[in-house]
Amino acid sequence: MSTTTAIYYHAGCPVCLDAERALAGALDPARFRVELVHLGQQRARIAEAERAGVRSVPALVIGGTVLHINHGATIAQVKG
Repeated sequence: MSTTTAIYYHAGCPVCLDAERALAGALDPARFRVELVHLGQQRARIAEAERAGVRSVPALVIGGTVLHINHGATIAQVKG
């Protein structure tokens, strides 16, 4: 069985960190390789997140599908 990359984009806010613990940590490591991307610290990856369809964080992208989780901040707010 091959693994699928799941990219969890967040901004480090409490909502994002709670979702990270609850959701990203719950994915089966045998099926998913989870990459955590803190957009506040990895600002160069904001454009990548936008191209993937992320409109707000926290968001999880799996196989090209964007799952927006709760609502911490819009991408515009992350850009500052």
